[in-house]
Amino acid sequence: QVQLVESGGGLVQPGGSLRLSCAASGSIFRIHIMGWYRQAPGKQRELVADTTSGSTTNYADSVKGRFTITRDNAKNTVYLQMNSLKPEDTAVYYCNVRVTTSSLVNLEVWGQGALVTVSS
Repeated sequence: QVQLVESGGGLVQPGGSLRLSCAASGSIFRIHIMGWYRQAPGKQRELVADTTSGSTTNYADSVKGRFTITRDNAKNTVYLQMNSLKPEDTAVYYCNVRVTTSSLVNLEVWGQGALVTVSS
């Protein structure tokens, strides 16, 4: 089994910053893609950013230039640094990881979600 533990959500004023973290643990052979999705009330879940094992990154147009995704392969952890936050960034943010387990099974695993609220 593979588990994800997210941290770092909260309330921030417009223009502020937050950093989300997601640590993967369990029977992991290799982690391929690590990413962040978000779901605002009444909307579908959408990709925010992801990064490959080779550190290639991909961002939604709405967050380019404001958010930065990084990963620490030694710690099996992915981060999302969010700057210049806007009210429309308010959502539950979910970590998503695609792994090959020690049993050589490919899994897609979701974190529990972290609420980010941008409001004055």
